[in-house]
Amino acid sequence: MKPIDSFSQDILNTASSVIEEPVSDNFLSIPFFDAPSLIQLLLRFGFNLIICWVIIQFFYYKRGGRRDFYFTFLLFSVTVFLLIFLLDNVKLQLGFALGLFAIFGMIRYRTETVPIREMTYLFVTIGISVINGLAMTVSYMELIVTNLLFVLVIMILECNKVLKHTSSKIVLYEKIQLIVPGKENELKEDLKVRTGLDILKIEIGNIDFLRDIAYIKVFYLPKKDETVNQVTSSDVKPSSF
Repeated sequence: MKPIDSFSQDILNTASSVIEEPVSDNFLSIPFFDAPSLIQLLLRFGFNLIICWVIIQFFYYKRGGRRDFYFTFLLFSVTVFLLIFLLDNVKLQLGFALGLFAIFGMIRYRTETVPIREMTYLFVTIGISVINGLAMTVSYMELIVTNLLFVLVIMILECNKVLKHTSSKIVLYEKIQLIVPGKENELKEDLKVRTGLDILKIEIGNIDFLRDIAYIKVFYLPKKDETVNQVTSSDVKPSSF
């Protein structure tokens, strides 16, 4: 058998080393596929999305009924969670989270005034997403209990048996002879008959003696399926109340 020269031997050694060397799954020093991290991302993302959806669907939307805020809350939740989770390796976890809250605290919607209830639910969805994205060292049971506590507290506060929810309307009233002190009961009864509302309290606003009318804010118990309204400055004249 003809002996193999040194050059051919080098070629064979190089080819065998290439074959035996495992193929790297890194691309530009970044893992192309990391199964444990991907599974953790999907599990935490799904858990966070379910919790936020339950809060928005069954507590906020049931009373608020605003599809635009429904859309906003869910997208805020998704965005904040992914932002926090993917930047978890940055050693600015606490400062980054507090800075995020400060940024969102300065947000002002130019198109309309955001009611306090909507702002509260926005803050809750952001807070839950930050917790679920940053809580990498606590057990899964602690994380689950923390999220369930959010749901439980909201459920208690939204219950009519714990807190009575009131709504309000602005009424342009023409019988100004009933707005004087001492005729509160007559005024309330007249408004109950004419509006059909279960009136709790009345506040007298701006009075126009030239036209014999007055702005009256009526507080009443809303019906079970009625949206709880919050009167804003756009509903009445600025000087009315």
